[in-house]
Amino acid sequence: MLAVVSPGQGAQAPGMLTPWIEVPAAREALEQFSDAANLDLIALGTTADADTIRDTAIAQPLLVASALAAYAALDVSPALAAGHSVGEFGAAAVAGVLSPADAVSLVRTRGVAMAEAAAAAEQTSMAAVLGGDPDEVAAALEALDLTPANMNGGGQVVAAGSAAQIAALVADPPAKTRVIELQVAGAFHTHYMAPAVPVLEAAAASAVRNDPAITLLSNFDGKAVTSGDAAVASLVAQIARPVRWDLCMDTMLEAGVTGIIELAPGGVLTGLARRAMKGVPTVALKTPDDIEAARDLARSIA
Repeated sequence: MLAVVSPGQGAQAPGMLTPWIEVPAAREALEQFSDAANLDLIALGTTADADTIRDTAIAQPLLVASALAAYAALDVSPALAAGHSVGEFGAAAVAGVLSPADAVSLVRTRGVAMAEAAAAAEQTSMAAVLGGDPDEVAAALEALDLTPANMNGGGQVVAAGSAAQIAALVADPPAKTRVIELQVAGAFHTHYMAPAVPVLEAAAASAVRNDPAITLLSNFDGKAVTSGDAAVASLVAQIARPVRWDLCMDTMLEAGVTGIIELAPGGVLTGLARRAMKGVPTVALKTPDDIEAARDLARSIA
């Protein structure tokens, strides 16, 4: 069984679309997505600097557009799709729930709303906690009243909360862990993002949705969503709910996934899979040079 996965915020890098615009199918898709997002995504993905594309309102549509442009050039038929955080919108398009253009348009609304929610709140932040005993890590976060906003598996948890709480975690990390504060605009996937939920809900109300054509996993509990309405409702609510990527990987293993392709800008999710889904072959689409390896993997599974 082939799974296609779509990365989340933080995977972006300056110039990441430069090689993709040389691929006709990808460039055509990016032009359509630029219209849908009312942003020049090609310019943002080729010439913008790191600070510009770190902006949540820019990063989110840029990431989903990159993933779906790579998918347009890939020409494979997966049996399962999943995405990490904002990557869920890319996965929803791969599964046929949303059109690619609608997915990018909704993500632009999502990114703006989340940026506004972060700006209106007290100063917040996030930090990756790597390694350590899971129970001890959980206890440390609970003691500081931090939310485990991303349970990524493979020994990685991302904590979110006030800047002061994150600073305390960095200053006194749990035993045998490494804590890295992330360069993000706010505490995503926590109650701080609640004001963004009704904004996306209103925008999504008129979006055409279909039942998933392939298995589509939710970040909420790692389980498959069974209808288009349920998928869209989950996408909206997930703004303020923790990401359970660990459960998504558990479900992929249980479902018998035997190969994973990570859409551009790939690398993060395949790295987690190598640690938590040992023995499952992976290909990360970083540039078009990776397309043939991804197709080879798909052919080996078919």
